[in-house]
Amino acid sequence: MGVDINERLQFFARLYQVDQNPQMGMWFLYLTVLFLSILVFKLGFSRKLPIIKAAIVYIFLALGCTILTFFAVFLPVTEGLMVAAAILVIYKVRLHQSKKEQSESS
Repeated sequence: MGVDINERLQFFARLYQVDQNPQMGMWFLYLTVLFLSILVFKLGFSRKLPIIKAAIVYIFLALGCTILTFFAVFLPVTEGLMVAAAILVIYKVRLHQSKKEQSESS
């Protein structure tokens, strides 16, 4: 009748063994979510900001990732960030190729 918690864990939570070693597992999960969030932010949304404003943005990003980490244990937050990063990388590569072709044809 009981629900096995291992069946409900998402890939990265299971990989980092959040159920067996919660303290280290959650730190690894937090760092993964933070890294992927920064990557998605840089690829898709960042602009050139003064250093103080950039620091404030990254502080709030780190604080938001704390909440996302708790969700990432049972919801596919990290996997979604990986998909978003992959899509943005593909977009940036194609954009770069398009600009390169335009400059060569001009």
